[in-house]
Amino acid sequence: MKMEIEIISKEKIKPSSPTPSHLKTFKLCLLDQLIPAPYAPIILFYDPITTITTTKRLDLLKASLSEALTEFYPLAGKLKEDNLSIECNDEGADFFESRINYFSLHEFLSQPDLFDSMLHHFLPSNITNTSCTSVLTNIQVNVFKCGGIAIGICISHKLLDGAALCTFLKSWTAIARRSSPCISPNLFAAASLFPAEDLWLRDSAIDMWCSLFRKGNEPSVTKRLVFDASAIATLKLEAQTAQKKPPTSVEVASAFIWQCCMAASEEKHGLQRPSLLTHVVNLRTKILSLMNGPDLDLKYSTGNLLWLAATRSNAGDNDDDHEQQSRLPGLVSELREALSKVDSYFVNNKLRGEKGRSVIFESIKELKNSDGVDLDHYGFSSWCKLGWYEAADFGWGKPVWMSSIGSNSAPHFMNLIILVDTKSGDGIEAWVTLEQHQMALLEANSSLQKLVSVDPSPLIIN
Repeated sequence: MKMEIEIISKEKIKPSSPTPSHLKTFKLCLLDQLIPAPYAPIILFYDPITTITTTKRLDLLKASLSEALTEFYPLAGKLKEDNLSIECNDEGADFFESRINYFSLHEFLSQPDLFDSMLHHFLPSNITNTSCTSVLTNIQVNVFKCGGIAIGICISHKLLDGAALCTFLKSWTAIARRSSPCISPNLFAAASLFPAEDLWLRDSAIDMWCSLFRKGNEPSVTKRLVFDASAIATLKLEAQTAQKKPPTSVEVASAFIWQCCMAASEEKHGLQRPSLLTHVVNLRTKILSLMNGPDLDLKYSTGNLLWLAATRSNAGDNDDDHEQQSRLPGLVSELREALSKVDSYFVNNKLRGEKGRSVIFESIKELKNSDGVDLDHYGFSSWCKLGWYEAADFGWGKPVWMSSIGSNSAPHFMNLIILVDTKSGDGIEAWVTLEQHQMALLEANSSLQKLVSVDPSPLIIN
């Protein structure tokens, strides 16, 4: 079935106030060079409402976006040719309006088998086309025939990681609701903490991600694995060891998915292969910096303040050590140890400053598959506990569903897992992209079938 979307209009939304002349150049930070994807898109689905017309909803979105771009003025600019800075010229955001003539909102959300092939239609641009990154902020408001809407947001990943994107969304919606106080972003901390003088890290960082890129024309598919509160509790109980601190929801969900992916890989290839798990770590709570005296408040900082934690499960001859490690408690323990290494000491005494370059090079070398053996790399990124559903209330309630993207929207990646909270806040929705055959084997896993709902309708889980 083909998604019928008609683009009704496209316009530029400029900041409500001009950017001062002394702020016309915005420096990117060193860690912004780590990011291989041009955008980190999300889609927010909202029910129709009777108290406000669609036209007024659109007008409110445009007016509040204009004000938000004044606070986040680099988002209205243009990436300079040096790839180290933004020209803050107030060109503005591209804002599209479209009509969906075939589906009502609930008709679409009731057919989750369509998501992987159709979600990219809700996004405002071809997000895999690097030429599109000349426009840093792209919004598309899709109006269903019932009056429900889906807001597709594509903002340059050069400027915002997941936490920063959520901060922008909180600011935009607070302005729309006329809430007080409004959120003011910390725009300059990232470049002060991790200054970039050249592009040395961009050229090296490809080694961190190369094993997640699709090889040749092998088909990939994205499935949503939904863990409800009961499933999370079951996994926590199974993973509990003598450790004093119980495992987190993200730790047990990540370790369980990793375990199931490794089992599917073994069935596919007929042997156990070494496996690498990487997990994106938000550095904001780990950075201690004395700038102008007091510690920086990085909660609302922009930029890509992130690093990768990594751990391996090495294939062996089915010996006891490997058998123990591949069980859920062992995998949770391995993941927790890896995450614990990216602590305040590592960030402030190794990743930053004079030692930073050599430490980064060494970390990239460890992640690179340099030994020539076949290695399965699974890349995890958690957007949990950021408060997305609360952040996305423009004044007409929380969204029915917040969506990540399918394989058609990110065709260059494989073995990518994105974790987000369910609307209730006590479950996890994992967007898993794998090679098609391995995904079929994953879905057939009996342990997974007992605990996880695969591609349920968002209307059921939320």
